[in-house]
Amino acid sequence: MTPQPPAFTRRALIATAATGALMPRLAWAEKDTNMKIRITFAGHDFTATLYDNPSARDFASMLPLDLTIDNYANNEKIAYLPRKLTEEGSGPFSNEAPGDLCYYSPWGNLAFFYAGYRYSSGLIRLGRLDGGVEPLLTRGKFPLRIEHLT
Repeated sequence: MTPQPPAFTRRALIATAATGALMPRLAWAEKDTNMKIRITFAGHDFTATLYDNPSARDFASMLPLDLTIDNYANNEKIAYLPRKLTEEGSGPFSNEAPGDLCYYSPWGNLAFFYAGYRYSSGLIRLGRLDGGVEPLLTRGKFPLRIEHLT
């Protein structure tokens, strides 16, 4: 009798397809680009590096932006964008850390994290601050300027 190759079940095929479709999306979330942005508010001037994902590229296409930055939840500052960003390629991520620059799709706002946080559905990591989070510790509501770093 000749050995037969293993039969593929529908469940195995679906799992393989789902993993293959998800992996490129997760890889986008962590890959740095050479896209640098300048962030200015309350006398602070600092930079961030955007990741290579569709949401970060969509965000970069909107620059320069003049927004308002304000405190939220004792661990982040937020600023509302003039329009929502694409959510293509979004998905869960790990290694959340102060200094992350994210987009919260349900509200359409940027989130600049200066203290610990956990991933939640709808949060898309756009990049990281290049220096420390000290500028984000300035309490209050301020005009915010975000532009490409030249």
